[in-house]
Amino acid sequence: MINKHLIKGFGLRVRELREEKQLSQEKLSFATGFHRTYIGMIERGERNISLTNMAVFAKVFELNLSELLDFKVLNSFKKYETKTQN
Repeated sequence: MINKHLIKGFGLRVRELREEKQLSQEKLSFATGFHRTYIGMIERGERNISLTNMAVFAKVFELNLSELLDFKVLNSFKKYETKTQN
């Protein structure tokens, strides 16, 4: 299973960038084409979004994907839980 800390960390990164750009969730909604409630769910770490949707956020924030995914919470992971097949 995907580690909840990773999903929450991404949500915090989106919120941080949105606030830096002084955008409300509604304005970010218009810029991305995503519903405002979906953005709220991402920011709260309730949604595990696709790479395609990450690229939309990167474009709106004028970043490349690696810059979008550069958030410090990843550095604090000692163990990263993944789903594996035996």
